[in-house]
Amino acid sequence: MIDFFQPLDRIPTVTAQMKRVDTRGGRPRFFDSPELKQTRQLFLRLLRPHAPQEPFKGPVSLTTVWIFPLPKARKVKPGAYKITKPDTDNLLKLFKDCMAEAGYFENDSRVCRETTIKVYDEQPGIVVQVEALPADAKLWETLAKLKTGGQDDED
Repeated sequence: MIDFFQPLDRIPTVTAQMKRVDTRGGRPRFFDSPELKQTRQLFLRLLRPHAPQEPFKGPVSLTTVWIFPLPKARKVKPGAYKITKPDTDNLLKLFKDCMAEAGYFENDSRVCRETTIKVYDEQPGIVVQVEALPADAKLWETLAKLKTGGQDDED
């Protein structure tokens, strides 16, 4: 398992979808904005020191906690959930792409279980936990029960 906390001055809110478009010869050309390039480099700098020696090969569980600075304008207690933008899926897409580039896994499709939390605290940063998922017969038993309305085959 890999787990670490990376303090940051602020949480980047640039998303992987923030591409720029230019037209040359009548054809659109998509490229990363300067802000997106800067955020990608930041994520790679913080991820590389913690990367595994070998990428995870099987299914992976990824937990991230995005800790935003306490807002000055309103009273928010440390640990309170952040229920405003950015959306968790937008935060995570670029981060997972950078994890793949840093060697955590071949492709972010390896992530089969995700937990993403947004909270406020005095020290902004990102908590990351990555672990291999075992093949779990109990999981399949539970899924089978849910699909049959919770009834056992013997009933």
